[in-house]
Amino acid sequence: MKFRARIVDTACLNHFTRVSNMVAKLAKTCTLRITPEKLNFILSDKLASGGVSMWCELDQENFFSEFQMEGVSAEQNEIYLELTSENLSRALKTAQNARALKIKLTNKHFPGLTISVELLSMSSSSRIVTHDIPIKVIPRKLWRDLQEPSVPIADVSIYLPVLKTMKSVVEKMKNISNRVVIEANLAGQLNLKIESELVSVTTHFRDLGNPPFTSQNRSPAEMAQVCVDIRKLLQFLAGQQVNPTKALCNIVSNKMVHFDLLHEDVSLQYFVPALS
Repeated sequence: MKFRARIVDTACLNHFTRVSNMVAKLAKTCTLRITPEKLNFILSDKLASGGVSMWCELDQENFFSEFQMEGVSAEQNEIYLELTSENLSRALKTAQNARALKIKLTNKHFPGLTISVELLSMSSSSRIVTHDIPIKVIPRKLWRDLQEPSVPIADVSIYLPVLKTMKSVVEKMKNISNRVVIEANLAGQLNLKIESELVSVTTHFRDLGNPPFTSQNRSPAEMAQVCVDIRKLLQFLAGQQVNPTKALCNIVSNKMVHFDLLHEDVSLQYFVPALS
């Protein structure tokens, strides 16, 4: 197995850093999947046991000026690595205003990703800062659990409001309840509802719009709803540093909510299971 890549464009480097920061907020540890065309950051807690799942995908050619990899075999030309998300995010923070960034799969004293950041110094000569991030190479027999999640057919799909606004609403709700009901219909309405022994609060968002491919067999006013752990919803919203180009919420009634976001050329899918 071999992997080495290089970023020289400042905009690409900053964008890659933003993606890494987002992943670090969403998952403490994650799987990095490397293929000849794509990089994926994966979190695969079993939805059935109440965990969230994440699938973040980016095309390597949109970020890297050089990209070489050899997977475990010619037939299975992929590499799966487990790493602590914050280690990658912290290493990339030193790369602001860098001249170039190199990422390489290494095995010095332990298997690792070596991040080399080429910084310009005051004398216009460059200096290299190196970070060695410990990783675990994931064996082939476990790859099956790390494939792109299948998306069930949603009862209602709706575009999300501005995520910053939604986040500030959910932050206030968290002080009252640890569960929140998300409900939406095909008339562009989305409600967030909480209840406690003393109070019930509903926040309404209107005129959000629905994607054209949603089910036509449903009355536009009929609500689909799902009750989820408010901390898991807040974690997702807190991870969004930049308002995405597209943000879609897909509700499978009483089973799960699936968020589908597009940040320029990076896609993020995030699955939160219903509370029983």
